[in-house]
Amino acid sequence: MATYCLCLSSLLLLMAGHPGLCFYLPGLAPVNFCNPDKGSSCQSQIQLFVNRLDSVESVLPYEYDTFDFCIDKVEKRPSENLGQVLFGERIESSPYKFTFKKEESCTQVCSKSYDLSKDDDRSKLAFIRKGIMQLYQHHWIVDNMPVTWCFPGEGSKQFCSPGFPIGCFAGPDSQENAYGCPKNIKSNKENTLYLFNHVDITITYHDGEGENWEGARLVAAKLVPKSVKHPSKVPLICEGPSMEIIDGTKGKVDVTYSYSIKFEKDNSIKWASRWDYILESLPQTNIQWFSITNSLVIVLFLSGMVAMIMLRTLHRDIARYNQIDSSEDAQEEFGWKLVHGDIFRPPKKGMLLSVFLGQGTQIFIMTFLTLFLACLGFLSPANRGALMTCAVVLWVLLGTPAGYVSARMYKTFGGEKWKTNVLLTALLCPGIVFVDFFLMNLILWVKGSSAAIPFGTLVAILAMWIGISVPLTFIGAYFGFKQRPVEHPVRTNQIPRQIPTQSFFTQPLPGILMGGILPFGCIFIQLFFILNSIWSHQMYYMFGFLFLVFIILLITTSEATVLLCYFHLCTEDYHWWWRSFLTSSFSSVYLFIYAIHYFLSKLQITGMASTILYFGYTMIMVLIFFLFTGTIGFFACYWFVRKIYSVVKVD
Repeated sequence: MATYCLCLSSLLLLMAGHPGLCFYLPGLAPVNFCNPDKGSSCQSQIQLFVNRLDSVESVLPYEYDTFDFCIDKVEKRPSENLGQVLFGERIESSPYKFTFKKEESCTQVCSKSYDLSKDDDRSKLAFIRKGIMQLYQHHWIVDNMPVTWCFPGEGSKQFCSPGFPIGCFAGPDSQENAYGCPKNIKSNKENTLYLFNHVDITITYHDGEGENWEGARLVAAKLVPKSVKHPSKVPLICEGPSMEIIDGTKGKVDVTYSYSIKFEKDNSIKWASRWDYILESLPQTNIQWFSITNSLVIVLFLSGMVAMIMLRTLHRDIARYNQIDSSEDAQEEFGWKLVHGDIFRPPKKGMLLSVFLGQGTQIFIMTFLTLFLACLGFLSPANRGALMTCAVVLWVLLGTPAGYVSARMYKTFGGEKWKTNVLLTALLCPGIVFVDFFLMNLILWVKGSSAAIPFGTLVAILAMWIGISVPLTFIGAYFGFKQRPVEHPVRTNQIPRQIPTQSFFTQPLPGILMGGILPFGCIFIQLFFILNSIWSHQMYYMFGFLFLVFIILLITTSEATVLLCYFHLCTEDYHWWWRSFLTSSFSSVYLFIYAIHYFLSKLQITGMASTILYFGYTMIMVLIFFLFTGTIGFFACYWFVRKIYSVVKVD
């Protein structure tokens, strides 16, 4: 599988137009296939695996066996990592087994018979009908590569989907569409459900002749689903009327599942780039460039504003404040220097702020390392579940920085309740996420979804949190409290200074509202693709673009917060601690508003359970983004304030 290593800005520019310029991951070595009569070490049997079935109209995925399809007599499940379990991946073997280069035509897999007078059979058919109506899709895997269904897309491009529907619905107009009934439906009926019970599979391979390896390697697997009502006699005939799924209380429905397979040789496709035909059909690259351009324009605008303040206004202020003159007017303090005796006055609710900063630091380091590894190709789509596994493991192991930052900042604020601080750092935000996740999992359990996390896995996650992350947080907090408080460049007065009446635009709320717009503007296009990958089951692979947008987000968040912080200090408002955190973190509110817009305009999700699941998981994402952006803005503003007050002379 090709891993699109679009790393860092320069490497991104070089490789974005050449998806084949990649390397393959350790542990995902190619498998060589050959004819069974060769007697060599390469394999001759090709096993087809099936994954969970999902839908764009429902958040609830289901296991393959739930729909009463053909199952393998000796079912085998590959080992699953933590990320696959959390994402609800349920890969298992199927009865579709092929021999390399052995072509078959209209081969029976199994037969199912349903007596509509029996409640159990009626419920099985009703569940299949529901799956067809809600556009549930199969996801098949051959040689760790998705079996794709390719059909014409916009213009002359071909779109290759890693899934195909379990059936189709012939509406009143019988119009053909991506999820509707194709032309091979042999029926003139309307408002009828048809089951895709036959597939024509084509496997493309790259021959090893002339190469330094033996046999052949699979480079593509495509299929065309069909609905065929097979005759009761043998041999099977895969032509004729379509397989209609009727509804009623009388009669019988006999369903025969079958397949045809052929092999094609194509040495022009390299094994390392065999995913290219899937990824290139996704209309992402051009829009991603627009996203980067949009973000860079915002960064350049903010950088210009900050540079103007730093190089002109702020430099002029410092020079004027530091001038030595015997006249009384020159010694009079004004502007941001006037609040030097209150600028480092500890904030209210410093305990909560320090806890947020500790958790935000943990999330920031986790996100940076995860995206960096993904950019290098170690968390590619070929390695299923690796992205989530990496993120969870990194978060667990990064408890020490969270405890250290929280304890150090709390001590700087003058706090003395160190036990409460370390407990809140270790338990507050992770506890909120775990409770939310547990409640969502209860809904999945009740609905019988494959996305429901097994109880043993939940216990394992809880053990990782309590047994590893919490002790590491305590260790970090211990070293944080052992350190001296951060020394500030100016002393704090005993009596707080009265803040002058502020104009509307320098009030806390308008500043916070404005501060979150620009960081969100840098990511909202990228956010669309991320939400598509989560809720519309589209493949996401542009980690290089994502890493670059991540860096741009850091710069934009820091600059916007510093800019607003300077404006507020000039109006002699020294309450900047919480304001700097909330100014940048308010972009999470815009993220939540966008998630609502995406739900209403882009998704066709129906049902109360799916709606609750969508917003439940969205709240977890919003909380993480709140802590992440708030921490970035706070420390950028903290550095700025310390810097300007360290270079100005104070009597």
